[in-house]
Amino acid sequence: MKMTFRHYGNDDPISLEYIGQIPGVDGVMAMMNEFEAGEVWDKEIFQKYVDDCHAAGLKCEVIESINVHEDIKMGLDSRDKYIENYKQSLRNVAECGVKVVIYNFMPVFDWVKTELKHQLPDGSNTLAFDQKMVEGLTPRDMVDGILEGAGDFELPGWEPERLELLEEVLKQYESIDEDKLRENYKYFLEAILPTCEEVGIKMAVHPDDPAWPIFDIPRITSTVEDLEKIVNLVDSPANTLCICTGSLGSRKENDVASILYDFAKRGKIGAVHARNIKFTGDKQFYESAHKSDCGSLDMYEIMKSLSDAGFDGYIRPDHGRMIWGEEGRAGYGLYDRALGVTYLNGLLEAIEKDKERYCAKEKN
Repeated sequence: MKMTFRHYGNDDPISLEYIGQIPGVDGVMAMMNEFEAGEVWDKEIFQKYVDDCHAAGLKCEVIESINVHEDIKMGLDSRDKYIENYKQSLRNVAECGVKVVIYNFMPVFDWVKTELKHQLPDGSNTLAFDQKMVEGLTPRDMVDGILEGAGDFELPGWEPERLELLEEVLKQYESIDEDKLRENYKYFLEAILPTCEEVGIKMAVHPDDPAWPIFDIPRITSTVEDLEKIVNLVDSPANTLCICTGSLGSRKENDVASILYDFAKRGKIGAVHARNIKFTGDKQFYESAHKSDCGSLDMYEIMKSLSDAGFDGYIRPDHGRMIWGEEGRAGYGLYDRALGVTYLNGLLEAIEKDKERYCAKEKN
């Protein structure tokens, strides 16, 4: 597996040099806030960032994400213009060495948390979600609260300019159900996947976060059945999944380890986001430290499933707590994610060495 670390490009207070000092990190999964949804990623600007990665001893073969414009998700007449821009962005980043593009097809809200600084008993803070808190808010109240909690940092999928017309967009979604959203998704994939195959890029869709509808807006990436429908929408080696263990794991009936093994065995996982969550009630959880006994997910089984399936793609620790007094973008501090890398690599080393010992005994 190729261990990576998410980086926010020129807007990230964490330097590429620091990331390069984390043992076992091979590269970054890059995000660049310079480009709005629907805009073509400028090749020269992105190449400069890739060169900076290489100078720090890091590869930049995965980006997250070239945001899908809302008009595409809603199936508006303007979508073809934005799809053409998307295809050009794919060509541009491919020329800079990108092999996987992580994206999502979540309407309106790319992700939802009700707290960005949920205080834990040890003094650290983390992202948390409580469905009851959402039910007591209007969509506008929820958006304003999250943006306020983000401080000076933009959050992925929560750029203010995309939410200025929130009420208008929500009104349009009243006539879009899951089947219609999936139909619009298929249209998008059919348009871009030939370009992906041409330039050697895999698309890896991120699951809903959390893995159920919010404010009755349709969700189509929440269950194993949803994922199966996605990989069958368009038959292409470029049509893959980004399995986020914390997002899928937020739905208790999702067997994350089994999902990982099944789709990885079939070559349908382009990337993995590995993190743990701790359930505190029904549709209520916080994002814990990565270690299994800190949360509700078995990270050993998760890593073993990937290893057993022969997954050799890109993986990164996902969100981390804010620890040791660090301040930064919610979920994306340096220290706890670096601990997550070390833990995941430790699990993987133990799993692989156990296999080697078992094989050696079998031969004898």
